[in-house]
Amino acid sequence: MRESENKNNTAQSMRAEYISRINRVIDYIENHLDEDLTLGILADVACFSPFHFHRIFKACVGETLSRFINRVRVQKAAYQLSTNPEKTITEIAFDTGFSGSATFARSFKNYFGVSASQWRLNERQPDSKNRKTNSKNGNRVGKKCENIIQSSRYVDSVTRNLKWRIEMKKEKILGIEVKEMPSVYVAYVRHIGPYKGDSQLFEGLFTRLMNWAGPRGLCVPEAKIMAVYHDDPEVTEEDNLRVSACITVPEDTPVQGEVGKMKIDGGKFAVAGFELEGSHEYEEAWNMVIAEWLPESGLQPDDRLGYEVYHNNPEEHPEGHHIVDICLPVKPL
Repeated sequence: MRESENKNNTAQSMRAEYISRINRVIDYIENHLDEDLTLGILADVACFSPFHFHRIFKACVGETLSRFINRVRVQKAAYQLSTNPEKTITEIAFDTGFSGSATFARSFKNYFGVSASQWRLNERQPDSKNRKTNSKNGNRVGKKCENIIQSSRYVDSVTRNLKWRIEMKKEKILGIEVKEMPSVYVAYVRHIGPYKGDSQLFEGLFTRLMNWAGPRGLCVPEAKIMAVYHDDPEVTEEDNLRVSACITVPEDTPVQGEVGKMKIDGGKFAVAGFELEGSHEYEEAWNMVIAEWLPESGLQPDDRLGYEVYHNNPEEHPEGHHIVDICLPVKPL
């Protein structure tokens, strides 16, 4: 029995190391999207040989490395097309790592089924039915390495046209303030796949994170508990959506296994406080900030990570309410 337990522990430890390395590569890709992301460079980041790394990445993430990079690039470009009207399509193409306008145009049309110009003019279905799913392995994402995720935004491009209906009650808003937020380092546990309204999923992510952070003395009063959403649900297929359960940590905090570490850039944020009755109201709260408040603010979303900061344990609230700040990166319109 003891020998069997040792083998299981060894297998889990080895798998955690793979998760750590793949997460490190995914973070690197997102932070260097406008650079030359060769197999050799990314294999070095992962500390695998290029030949083995390519196979490992595909097995864990469910996509080839090149397909993953291209998908993240076109999705980020789609986000910028919707949120940065002053940027030309050519500028967006170079900013997201494409070698030129022609290459970008082909990739964008192949992925979404419409041109970048049509996308910017919102000449598509509100539910993004124009999007093409090119990967035959898409349904496998997260099944072998379900803790690995990628990265992007929770901002919905459709809401920027005020097409969403806002039903959030005003009394649930505690206030919205635009302020400078500091850059922070966070330790995280990641998930890839559907997450909307899945309270058990989030509970499991944070339980694993706290089980790691507690014994290391990181659950201090000044630490913030956060969730970072990396992808736009209107652009990214559900199987590829990514979320990180986070706790702020000192910059030099060592991490390993499924627990990774990343920097969340600071800057100007719209910080909206809410008291929500349950997890089913989070989407409505985001919609209210983006579709109702933002268009009248003189601001627009910025190309940085948005996140939620949690201020209480709902189980300890007399009515089970969630007290949360929604933090949306913004810049002048």
